[in-house]
Amino acid sequence: MKPLAKPKTLAELVAAFRNERFPKLIEAGAVTPLPNGKYHHWDKLRHLKPPADISNAEWWLGVKLARSNMRRTLPLKDAAGLPFSYMMADPVQEMLHHIDQKAAGRIELAEEVTNSETRDRYIMNSLIEEAITSSQLEGASTSRVVASDMIRSGRKPTDRSEQMIVNNYVAIVEIRNLIDKSLKPQDVLNLHETITEDTLDNPASAGRLQTPDDVRVSVVDNASHQVLYTPPPAAQLPSRLAQMCRFASGDLPKNKFTHPIIRAIVLHFWLAHDHPFEDGNGRTARALFYWCMLSSRYWLFEYVSISTILKGAYAKYGKSYLYTESDENDLTYFIIYQLEVMTRAIKSLEAHLAKKVSQIKEVENQLRAGSNFNHRQLAILSHALRNPKAEYTIRSHQRSHRVAYATASADLMRLADEGLLDRSRSGKKTHIFIAPADIQRRLQDQEP
Repeated sequence: MKPLAKPKTLAELVAAFRNERFPKLIEAGAVTPLPNGKYHHWDKLRHLKPPADISNAEWWLGVKLARSNMRRTLPLKDAAGLPFSYMMADPVQEMLHHIDQKAAGRIELAEEVTNSETRDRYIMNSLIEEAITSSQLEGASTSRVVASDMIRSGRKPTDRSEQMIVNNYVAIVEIRNLIDKSLKPQDVLNLHETITEDTLDNPASAGRLQTPDDVRVSVVDNASHQVLYTPPPAAQLPSRLAQMCRFASGDLPKNKFTHPIIRAIVLHFWLAHDHPFEDGNGRTARALFYWCMLSSRYWLFEYVSISTILKGAYAKYGKSYLYTESDENDLTYFIIYQLEVMTRAIKSLEAHLAKKVSQIKEVENQLRAGSNFNHRQLAILSHALRNPKAEYTIRSHQRSHRVAYATASADLMRLADEGLLDRSRSGKKTHIFIAPADIQRRLQDQEP
């Protein structure tokens, strides 16, 4: 990643500013937190054409003045003790509103998720996807197909990449056991130990904060070898971790409300910024984000994978950290990027569900148009398409359609003979007919 053009601080800009130029900033509309409607960093703004008769440096001063009056400070501080802050810019509020609507409510959600018979399959798919892509972000090279098969089959990992993915999966599953509890430092250490088990060069580093005797890892530009970021000294890590856990659990002054989604994003940043572990900091940070979202009852995030989106724009992910740390600890850059990622992840889930619903309706339409099944059998097949693993009996089918026992039996037996329902017994007499998980494929295979 290329080094950024480091912006001047507000104090430096004011010191170099000529007072007679201030009216020019007002006239040009330069005193705004969103130049050209975007939350631009100096690294970007310096290349844009400034409004009216002002320089880019003067434009940046107007931007900084506008933002300084709207910043909200956080308990997170850098190594020098300077606080991080953010502002509730219009894009932030708009995306928070969208996510609140989509991720916390259950109205108008697709039946595939609300249905208790299928929701666990969707959660399983999401957990696997997040475990794989979060590990791939940090170097795991195993393909998605191989990794997914490994987790589903329970096969033991054969190398470090596969171990990283299994660890991530176990950790994300375990997070669900913590969502009703306050986060403690030991919870974070345990989480890191799970995430890094059998993957570190020094196994003793799993679940342990770095100490002053350890070499702290800096972020370095691969091309120029310039140090882009150095984490806080190891001596500060225990107190910083304790403060992070208090913040994560909502232990804030009463007049310092922080939106739960903002809190989850800050927690993600905080752990990664402090970089308290030898390795696995990014995976731990993203796992804590999920814990915070689920703890705040944003239940839809059981079904989405943010790492899939992050993986598609990894350079922007890294740059959002650098923008924040280079511009007077302004976390708004990171918050906006993460909100964009979350919004895209929700849209991706919605598109996936819409596609599934469309496929089901298409199969149903083809059934009705070209099959020789009766209306009762079509009703069962429609229900089975939406409810894999649903169970039917001759008695239940008889009652539902008010037909004779022999008619109900013939309906179900034929569907089983056609391979569209699986048949088993409960006791000596009762037949149970089960909707197979792959019923859509079976129906499509039957098409002429």
